[in-house]
Amino acid sequence: MGCVMDQFKNKDVELPPASSRALTGMQSVRVTFKLSKQTIKTINIVAAQLGIRQKSLFEHLMEDADSLQAVADEIQQIDPDAEKRIHKTYVISRKSLTRLEKACRISNAHRDILIEYSVQRLMPIIEKEQEKQKKRKEIVNEFKKIVRQSRELLEKSGELLDEDDIVFNRLASAIAYSMNAYQHMAEYVKKGEGLEDF
Repeated sequence: MGCVMDQFKNKDVELPPASSRALTGMQSVRVTFKLSKQTIKTINIVAAQLGIRQKSLFEHLMEDADSLQAVADEIQQIDPDAEKRIHKTYVISRKSLTRLEKACRISNAHRDILIEYSVQRLMPIIEKEQEKQKKRKEIVNEFKKIVRQSRELLEKSGELLDEDDIVFNRLASAIAYSMNAYQHMAEYVKKGEGLEDF
């Protein structure tokens, strides 16, 4: 062990010093918010579509303390839709929770309302993904036609050539690859169907 450490010391590498405060901020905590169905749906869709954890999404929203504070300063404290909101528990980092509570304390803002307003900042991302979803769907539908035509070509080549013919085998391999690619793309587009009626 000592030998390994000696070798490491000789390397020209500088690591940031670890602090217990920074490491504690990375801890996960379970927090329950009272949110609208629309906000919950927004969180679910953005996390799923971008392939990130909801915890990372909250970290993104709480990362810029100045922006978070600006949102907290602007929100209205009266919440006419409070009764329609439902309880939802999320796993977030302790650092995110600390920033959220600090912004609420400074502006005397309600935590749940601040989350609602913060999540609205994700709408440009959703709108961009909605446009991409339309284009993806068009492309996948076009590719589906190509795959169908390829299968017809394979059937024709099976009638004209022996199954051990090199051209037939290469064609069969290429079409199998295309079909597999189409299935993966179609599954991805299906995952994004929630964007279409958002």
